[in-house]
Amino acid sequence: MRPGVHEIVIDPGQAFGTGTHPTTRMCLELLLELDARGSLADLGCGSGVLAIAAAKLGFEPVSALDHDRAAVIATQRNARDNAVLLDRVSRCDLRREPPPAADVIVANLHRRLLVHLAGALREEPRAFIASGVLDAEADEVAGAFGPAFTQRRRLTHGGWSALLLTHR
Repeated sequence: MRPGVHEIVIDPGQAFGTGTHPTTRMCLELLLELDARGSLADLGCGSGVLAIAAAKLGFEPVSALDHDRAAVIATQRNARDNAVLLDRVSRCDLRREPPPAADVIVANLHRRLLVHLAGALREEPRAFIASGVLDAEADEVAGAFGPAFTQRRRLTHGGWSALLLTHR
């Protein structure tokens, strides 16, 4: 293994996500651009790959939330299998509950939920990584975060986009 590279082993079980989809890979790439300090919340954690990567990079505490019970179970198992301690792994309906406060939020979700989250933030994180949107939807998602955030970087691959938004 190359120096500085962290290996992550993922078994998605019944949950969504192995880390190979372009939206997840772009989230990982954007995550690597951030200073790995402070708290991180992975919203729509699926199998937990982003939360596990964040913990291995040094973010602390790390929360992983998903509405799907299978995702929570898979994330707990994968964190254990990767010898990573996640501060919180739980079910959360982001349509009805506000997202938790965190220094960095990673949300690999669909456009409608990302737009909703932009208006539901109780505290603005220093960085928000938004992915899971089609290229044609990326401007709408970026705009939903309003003047409080600047789009620092946009990645695109295979018709998908990921945005790194930083607090002004």
